[in-house]
Amino acid sequence: MKPTLLVLAAGMGSRYGGLKQMDGLGPNGETIIDYSIHDAVEAGFGKVVYIVREYFRADMEKHVREKYKGVKCIDGTPLAFDFVTQELDKIPAGLTLNPEREKPWGTAHAVLMAKDVIKEPFAVINGDDYYGKESFKILADWLRAHEGSTACYSLIGFELKNTLSESGGVSRGIGSADANGILTHVEEHHKIMREADGKIHGDNAKGERVEIDDKALCSMNMWGFTPDYFAKSEKIFADFIVKNINELKAEFYIPYAIDCMIKDGSAKTELLATPCQWFGVTYKEDRPAVVAKFQELVDKGVYPSPLYQ
Repeated sequence: MKPTLLVLAAGMGSRYGGLKQMDGLGPNGETIIDYSIHDAVEAGFGKVVYIVREYFRADMEKHVREKYKGVKCIDGTPLAFDFVTQELDKIPAGLTLNPEREKPWGTAHAVLMAKDVIKEPFAVINGDDYYGKESFKILADWLRAHEGSTACYSLIGFELKNTLSESGGVSRGIGSADANGILTHVEEHHKIMREADGKIHGDNAKGERVEIDDKALCSMNMWGFTPDYFAKSEKIFADFIVKNINELKAEFYIPYAIDCMIKDGSAKTELLATPCQWFGVTYKEDRPAVVAKFQELVDKGVYPSPLYQ
């Protein structure tokens, strides 16, 4: 079984000043997604599904199909691709969209856009985060081991202190796990940064400014799911819309959906440790450091240059 890689690439890059998923950061113009796909193919993934917005879908699809046309899976077959769009009006049947809403629905809604094109265990990643080779191997092994299973998912976790930006606040899912490595709670926090007192603070789901431990388990949206996740998540999304019909900025995040499943006992999520160091771009000011990181990885021989011939 070759798992699928689902790439969240529908973000408009408002804080970055452009489409991060199209920005060339490697020595030969490679994007962060290029490196993620390279690592995923080595780990045994067989298909990549992009979540994009309709207005740049054509450009993205042309770029992808040209760049990866010669890429083969580990069994020698061509790497497969699919593209789906995330738009505001794509909500469960029978529900009405508030006409005043303009803000996208969030990451868990984005994942739901792929429910008709993914039938096998799959990983979810952000298009603007670098996760490391070993992270993909760990998740691919987990997905292969859980083919045919239900109600059991996984999360690659990173320590919060290693995921901050020096250029401003970031959003992360902050979680906790039991002695067996099973998540007991996960909650999206925003505007996370190290403040003048030297401690990390962020806004929780209630909008409260709270202190967060440096070593808190942190979701960088690298998840492992089996296909039954779609039906469970869609039901939670329908309830979310009804509850938040007049909350025009409320977003349906993956940590929220997972936390609902934890609370009602409908699924469990395993925390998978990774030795890899994360890095990524949230703000334009993050770009030089990421460019330097990729150059360093190439200089060490971790990646060929150019990445794709």
